[in-house]
Amino acid sequence: MTELVVRTLPSPSGVQGPGPDTYKGWLFKWTNYLKGYQRRWFVLSNGLLSYYRTQAEMAHTCRGTITLATVHIEVGDTCHFVLTSGGRSYHLKAYSEGECQRWVSALQQAKATATHMMPHSDDSGDEGPLAQPDRALIQGALKTLVSKLEDLSTCNELIGKHGAALQRSLSELEDLRAPTDGTDKLKTVNERATLFRITSNAMINACQDFVDLAEAHSRRWQRALQYEREQRHHLEETIEQLAKQHNSLERAWRESPSTHNQAAEGTPEGESSEENEDIEFFDAMEDSPAFITVPADNHSQHRLLSSNQSVTSGSLSSNWSQDDNDGSGSYLRRGRRHRIPDKPNYSLNLWSIMKNCIGKELSKIPMPVNFNEPLSMLQRLTEDLEYSELLDRAARCESSLEQMCLVAAFSVSSYSTTIHRTGKPFNPLLGETYELDRLEEYGYRSICEQISHHPPAAAHHVISQRGWTLWQEITIDSKFRGKYISIMPLGNIHLKFHTSGNHYVWSKVTSTVHNIIVGKLWIDQSGDIIIVNHRSKDTCHLKFSPYSYFSRDVPRKVTGVVTDGEGSAHYILSGTWDDKMESAKIIESSHGCGGSEGKQKTVYQTLPPKLLWKKYPLPENAENMYFFSSLALTLNELEDGIAPTDSRLRPDQRLMEAGLWDEANTEKQRLEERQRLERRKRDAQANLALEEGKEVETYQPIWFMKRTDLETGESSFMYKGGYWEAKDKQDWSQCPAIF
Repeated sequence: MTELVVRTLPSPSGVQGPGPDTYKGWLFKWTNYLKGYQRRWFVLSNGLLSYYRTQAEMAHTCRGTITLATVHIEVGDTCHFVLTSGGRSYHLKAYSEGECQRWVSALQQAKATATHMMPHSDDSGDEGPLAQPDRALIQGALKTLVSKLEDLSTCNELIGKHGAALQRSLSELEDLRAPTDGTDKLKTVNERATLFRITSNAMINACQDFVDLAEAHSRRWQRALQYEREQRHHLEETIEQLAKQHNSLERAWRESPSTHNQAAEGTPEGESSEENEDIEFFDAMEDSPAFITVPADNHSQHRLLSSNQSVTSGSLSSNWSQDDNDGSGSYLRRGRRHRIPDKPNYSLNLWSIMKNCIGKELSKIPMPVNFNEPLSMLQRLTEDLEYSELLDRAARCESSLEQMCLVAAFSVSSYSTTIHRTGKPFNPLLGETYELDRLEEYGYRSICEQISHHPPAAAHHVISQRGWTLWQEITIDSKFRGKYISIMPLGNIHLKFHTSGNHYVWSKVTSTVHNIIVGKLWIDQSGDIIIVNHRSKDTCHLKFSPYSYFSRDVPRKVTGVVTDGEGSAHYILSGTWDDKMESAKIIESSHGCGGSEGKQKTVYQTLPPKLLWKKYPLPENAENMYFFSSLALTLNELEDGIAPTDSRLRPDQRLMEAGLWDEANTEKQRLEERQRLERRKRDAQANLALEEGKEVETYQPIWFMKRTDLETGESSFMYKGGYWEAKDKQDWSQCPAIF
């Protein structure tokens, strides 16, 4: 919606023009959020409201025009009125009630006059708005106009030629000395003057023909243009309505998934197989090898065609069963908390803070806690372990390919908690740590540490008694792009299984938060994940399709293929990053017909697909608790014996969780200023060491150190040990006082 805020000055605004329906004056027009209101000269004349930057611009440049014949005028409160035309709304405000009434009266009178004149057009067949402009008629009119322009060009050349000849004759007449030569010269001048007059008349007539023709067709084209604008407006409204209906249906399904699941479970296996044969899947993996899946059964091999990857749901084998998990996702054992204080209803304009930060790194933008959630980035990294039972099941797999499928499902599951989580986590302070000890419930221990502040980087290490170790060093690169924020995690995640020695490596995709300026915030994941088993050389290529209202695909779709070290495909993966992932074993492959852009598709015949992973339902009242999952609700719960640098002890974060946001903002500023002071001290010490020729001591993390992985050759910060031993002894002498 275009917003025009009009301010009429006492003088010379509101001046009656020379015409009966002319009204003009200085107004203030809203341009955009960066420039605000700009003064413009508005002119109401001949059924059109036009505006210019200055009065002088009226001779050559018009900045915009509103056709009043089809405009809707709505009078509001306090000098406010709205003009709606062609799908756009112009919000206008006058300086006073009197001026507002005069403008509205002038506009209404001009509209009535323009509307009255429309049916009396003297163009044959031109009454009423044109439903569809006649292409042949338009082309004929254009040819006629081109012909008239050629006539004008010819007349212009003749006028120039005869005018120059007439000028020469006049000059020669002035230079005459003998009176006997005057008669001949005067006759020549008269002849050339006559030619010039004839050519000028022809030029005038050609100009008049061109103007008449242009005016005759301009009314038709204006109506055609108005019709197209209205059609576009109707289309935009329809698309918006469809998008809202889609979101409502999706939300209704999400709120009562049990009904749909029961319906699916109640279908006999044979009937389910028949229904799957009639389903068509679509995919948009343009950069990966295109393929088609064909599910097979014992009776027939009915082909299921799709543009790329497609599967449905189930589990891979008996080793993959979820017998060790009840599916509730409950992290409430040992009496852990199941709720936090409700989020306060504070209103704050995000654009007012971020409009001057376009293009900057997000971690360098000073943000109030109003846009945060009461968790740190270290705790968000730890949330990747919400579905750690997938790795427990993978550790029991004998097949590396089946194990790869579960690892792929685990990599996707880490995004399931982000679907409604548009709040920004707290940037950890340098040296801040976070531990999560779940040995009793889930058999693992996790420790994170912030190893760098600019750029922000964290190291993470998890060891499980159930046969696996995970570690990662992640650097967050985030940019504000105006309409959206991009968060790009840089670095690799490593996972090693103790029994088989399989070592998996992958990286994260880009997260994007949309509607920063206007509208409801929403988050999307897009990009590719390539998981590599460095021991067996198996790979899995996952594609996160970006969300689009116009796509035929399921929103938030993820598709992938698992291949062995020889490049042969064995499993097809499909699902969504906010709900579930499924797999289907390939039993036969063949080359199909060529696809778009000459790409040849591969046809995969698969067994019935099986479920790998399903998202846990959110806790009750989650919408008022930052949409936290059951695990997230427990992450900031105070525990005994933790390190003094633990995120749970961060004061601004604790105040925010308690709902004391003003106090949290004050505390956040104090901590950030303290961190800046510490950084200046380190920089000063480094400069002094350089001046004295000494070795510069860089900051070293407490629990992590730089090492090179022998299998991958990658150098990263890895856990050096000692944290859990220090916790057992309650010896935190190495920890700095950062809070």
